[in-house]
Amino acid sequence: MLGSRLARLLSRAGHEIKLANSRGPETIAELASEIGAAAVTLADAVMDAEIVVVSIPQAAITELPKNLFDGVADSAIIVDTGNYYPGLRDRKIEEIEAGMAESVWVSQMLKRPVVKAFNSISFTSLAEAGRPSGAPDRIALPVAGDDPAAKAVVIGLLDEIGFDGVDAGSLEESWRQQPGTPVYCTDLDREHVLQALQMADRAHAPERRDRFVEEMLKVVRQPGGGADLIALGRRIYGAPLSSTPTAL
Repeated sequence: MLGSRLARLLSRAGHEIKLANSRGPETIAELASEIGAAAVTLADAVMDAEIVVVSIPQAAITELPKNLFDGVADSAIIVDTGNYYPGLRDRKIEEIEAGMAESVWVSQMLKRPVVKAFNSISFTSLAEAGRPSGAPDRIALPVAGDDPAAKAVVIGLLDEIGFDGVDAGSLEESWRQQPGTPVYCTDLDREHVLQALQMADRAHAPERRDRFVEEMLKVVRQPGGGADLIALGRRIYGAPLSSTPTAL
């Protein structure tokens, strides 16, 4: 869902969008038409693209065609929006379980450099919480990667759709924005994102991720259940007190 919300926002911002999935363009033709995008095959989606956004479950990365990026220009920016949720939707990935940053693993699987972005916001906040530049309640999002120019492009995209981008360092450091960390889906402003990145606890993030899922499922499974998931995440992940509270 995050991928389609992002595509909608970028289309509104004037970008030419191509949508693809594993089931074929006919299955997303209606959505593509609605948001002003073209429904295409996976191969057509990456062909001549300046930016490729990969927004699929983490474990599904290995199901992408092995030659998907053959012939794609080295200058193309690959953005990974994924998050690892073992047991909930992903099979266990041993390298990540052993401590490898999720997007480092994605980069190795794709055999391409990637930028980690858009992973640390819910699809609801992405769709509804964008604000003009300079707004006091503007949410900031971390952007990690090894190419400063590529990160700058992604930060520019964020600005276009209503969010501040924060350079979060190298791809190896992208663990600081993974599930279970203080910046993850806690809708913080720039100042507090910078604090949250430094507060991240690599050893305890997986346990906090799993605890959040457990508590969230308890609430949503109750009749009429609902929750302020941002507040829940802030409490479990230990996010710094933000001046821009946002509730779902």
